[in-house]
Amino acid sequence: MVHEKNDWINKDMVLPSNQQNRPAWSCSLKAIRLCDNNNHLSWELKIKKKLMTVPPCLGKFRPVVGQCCHQCTPDSLRKKLGHNSSLGFHDLLSVNETQTRYRGWLVRRLCCALFVSGCKVYTSPVSNRLERVCQSNRVKEVLTAEDKAPEGAVSRGQPNRLSPLLHLIKTSISPGLLRFVSWVMLKTFASVFGSIQVNLNHLTELHRASQEGSLLVYVHVRHSIVDCALIPLVLFCHNLRVPYTVCPLQVNSSFLRSILQKVGVVLLPPSALTEQEAEMDSLYSPVMTSLVRELLREGQVISVGVSAESGRGGQWLARIRQLIKEGSVPDVSLVPVGISYDCVPKTNLQEMCESGRCRVDEWLPLQDLLLPVILNNRTDCVFGRRRMLWLLPSCHYASEQEEQTHPERDLSVAIILHLIFSATSCMAVMSTSLVSSLLLYKHRKGVSTSVLCRDVAWLTEELLFRNKDVGFGGGLVEVVHYSLSLLAPQLIIAAAPSRKDPFIVPRPSLAATLHLALQAQIVTHAFILEAVGACAVSAMLCEVVVSGVSSRVRSDGVEGEEVRGDMEFDVVLCQSELTERALQLCHLLPPGFVPPCQSSQSFALDAVDSLVRCGILIMEEVPRDVPICDFWKKEGTLTWTTTDDPYHSDSDCEEQDLRSYKISQPSQCPEMLFFLCSMLAGHLRTLCWTVTGLDLIDTPLPEAEFVAQIHSYLCDTAKKKKEHYESCSEEAAHTAVRTLIDLGVISEEREKGGVFLGISSLFQLSENRQKLHRFISQYLYN
Repeated sequence: MVHEKNDWINKDMVLPSNQQNRPAWSCSLKAIRLCDNNNHLSWELKIKKKLMTVPPCLGKFRPVVGQCCHQCTPDSLRKKLGHNSSLGFHDLLSVNETQTRYRGWLVRRLCCALFVSGCKVYTSPVSNRLERVCQSNRVKEVLTAEDKAPEGAVSRGQPNRLSPLLHLIKTSISPGLLRFVSWVMLKTFASVFGSIQVNLNHLTELHRASQEGSLLVYVHVRHSIVDCALIPLVLFCHNLRVPYTVCPLQVNSSFLRSILQKVGVVLLPPSALTEQEAEMDSLYSPVMTSLVRELLREGQVISVGVSAESGRGGQWLARIRQLIKEGSVPDVSLVPVGISYDCVPKTNLQEMCESGRCRVDEWLPLQDLLLPVILNNRTDCVFGRRRMLWLLPSCHYASEQEEQTHPERDLSVAIILHLIFSATSCMAVMSTSLVSSLLLYKHRKGVSTSVLCRDVAWLTEELLFRNKDVGFGGGLVEVVHYSLSLLAPQLIIAAAPSRKDPFIVPRPSLAATLHLALQAQIVTHAFILEAVGACAVSAMLCEVVVSGVSSRVRSDGVEGEEVRGDMEFDVVLCQSELTERALQLCHLLPPGFVPPCQSSQSFALDAVDSLVRCGILIMEEVPRDVPICDFWKKEGTLTWTTTDDPYHSDSDCEEQDLRSYKISQPSQCPEMLFFLCSMLAGHLRTLCWTVTGLDLIDTPLPEAEFVAQIHSYLCDTAKKKKEHYESCSEEAAHTAVRTLIDLGVISEEREKGGVFLGISSLFQLSENRQKLHRFISQYLYN
């Protein structure tokens, strides 16, 4: 965990040395003062005096996270990780003379330089790598095809054709330069961050894997370009092999590019500004695949980042899987790494690919899953998982027809999705994330510090109960005070003399809300089951309020007209209908929330069950005039039946249809229910606004321009309403457009000039757009 430095934190605020934290990093912007010194000291002291009786410790219990997937890799799971909870944590920036072989006053001043000089650097031979890559079959095939160009076409020749990629192939790790760059990064990070906490328990597993000669590939979810520096630095400082880091960055300076390439950073080609531009080059993909093959054959390790919003970076995992399938490399152990938490849940890639346990044959286009429900008002769901082919660029496949039916691409996408989910699950929840989530989803209109401290303690216990680790420790007051200091630019803190408690309100601005929403994402990930279930319950309650008592919702002793606009009644929710609502909603979730090896039906059932566990729903048996099932013996066999008809099918006895649920507090809607509903409100509201904004866009447009216009419309809508700014980020706009493409609302045409987006003929009808808007908005808690 990387703690941000803050110059105006109370001096007597002391955090434990080990912090009980996981590797993480918080916002790098320094907090600024919101009030003068007198007021600043005032609200700090009021927090201290008001809450002296609060229990002093948080985060003592460390849940076991980072395990292999039970469904996809059970064989790897049997190789139990030897977690040793006694090792604790180490601050990477806390370098002293005890970490060197020398002692004395001069050593204490030069200990950082002596430390990096003593770290082990593994050799990186590149003597004939260039020749091996250029002589590979896949590179030769592309060059041969280009040489056989039709008459009139100009062939650029093999040397000229490969020249933009030669420097990428020659990427190496220079021991001396690596030590110097590591020293610079330690000094730089020490001036920006307060600490970088590393979990030593998981590093022992990396050392063991390194000694066994396992081929390792580190995979993290992209959040910042700093991620590409943190992982190699942590490994270098603990005498582990520094990986070749795939960094999708365009560096114009030839001097800086030369330095980065000599410390194992694989940059974009000089001619490409983005990854998409690089992948459009027909030679780039085979050259990079051959480079990965040679690196793994040399025993090198690789670090890859994957974007959960756009899927960028997933092509590198597809290349690794392709090499394993063709036998170029024996096997690879994938190491998901969380941004705020570093761990070693090794996933055996060959086992996942060949075991067949990760099923992709049930994957269907999103429009096949939801359009019958949206347009035709069908009550029965189409079972299956949403196919997300856009996570893997189509340039890896020969033709559009092959792309549509390629099962290998589905399995590669499944691996990408699984690693996004695993890396996100490994992330520890920071104290700023807890406070941001509470302020956005529970106390939008403001909260006193005493209530906020109480809710932080409650939410921490809920996270630990769900086996989610936290990246903080120490006294409750200190933790909350530290979080408020980091989030101060995004908050309004009122400390009136007449109030015993300072009052805290989220600042109603676009930048502040987006910052809090970004911090709160990890909390939503931890509560995703409960959030989906709560939105399903909210959708059924809205149906009762709007249309009276439906055929699937029972109200005891109340007529339909009396139900309208009144929530004070005894509502019974049918399990099958509630599960269907949750199933339909899970298809709209962004990637990374559900592992691809879990069926949508199982996820929906778990979502409903989670509400029972947290006390929102109470199971109730619906009374019947006839017995549910009669158990009787006939001719030595045991049979279940629901009627006296001897020809009645056994399968007609569906006990789950007889189950129902009641809200635990019928007189007033539970506060927890609305807190959970609010977690998905931002994503659902973005979809609703995007559907509405389609009327104002002249199509077709290039994809980038289309997304930019949608983003502009979202920002204008939020500013006009002066609220809900979390629904208008660039990532939200991109995810919404991609969802509507999968749903068949937006058409996608590939032309020579790029990809153009327009509105499909089916949804050019305003009636169908209104149906889609009603379908999405039913889950949106207002």
